[in-house]
Amino acid sequence: MKAMWSAASGMKNLQLKIDTISNNLANVNTTGFKNQRVEFKDIMYERLDSSEKLVDEGRPVPVEIGHGVMVSATLRNFTTGNLQQTETPTDLAINGDHFFKVIDNNGNTRYTKDGSFKIASTEAGAQLVTSDGYYVQGVDGNLVLGENVSELSVDSQGFVRVKREGSQDYEDIGQLSLSKFVNPSGLEAVGKNLYRETDASGQAIEGIQEGDKTEVWQGFVENSNVQIVDEMINLITAERAYEINSKSIQTADRMLEIANNLKR
Repeated sequence: MKAMWSAASGMKNLQLKIDTISNNLANVNTTGFKNQRVEFKDIMYERLDSSEKLVDEGRPVPVEIGHGVMVSATLRNFTTGNLQQTETPTDLAINGDHFFKVIDNNGNTRYTKDGSFKIASTEAGAQLVTSDGYYVQGVDGNLVLGENVSELSVDSQGFVRVKREGSQDYEDIGQLSLSKFVNPSGLEAVGKNLYRETDASGQAIEGIQEGDKTEVWQGFVENSNVQIVDEMINLITAERAYEINSKSIQTADRMLEIANNLKR
């Protein structure tokens, strides 16, 4: 019975939607997290022989029976979350479409919206790193702050300056490497608030271009853009759809039972 297979595909893929919503809700307090949504598409159709007998204004009208649903994509929403003030100098938030560029422990380039950075002591001197110790990149490579840093300043365009102990003057360090993508939804999430460039996302566009409205806010972090009320509504809707599909299977089962019990 086609109804059983169609309803089963609905239940299977609605489970994926519920899993995605659950992940969104679990990350409601994750800095820089971007919520996901699941997109569906219908499966192939079967055209019945009786379609030739139906006519609409002199033309045959096809009678087609679908075979259910499947997931076409999970898309990530990159709208900017609320910017929360922390007053911590190493906390940075991007108000715009750009990403921070970092290098992980394997030397791979990654991108993130999580600007809760730290200062780590290295052989090259103090450097700006992520919570996992990945080096935050400047336009010219790692941002090496040097020794005896008493004050850190980052302006809206990402230019970094430091003031050292015993000095009242600021020293220019460099500029944060900020990147954006033609299709950010095509980025691959690799965990730890990091994304990887893919063919779908396109190559990174480096720097703030003319016309971009991106600004860097020092002393702020970007909160998750998950809206709890919206996610709860989506969860209830998915649950009801799952229930309806299960009812379809039960109905098809009862119909088969009736047909099986027919006596000649």
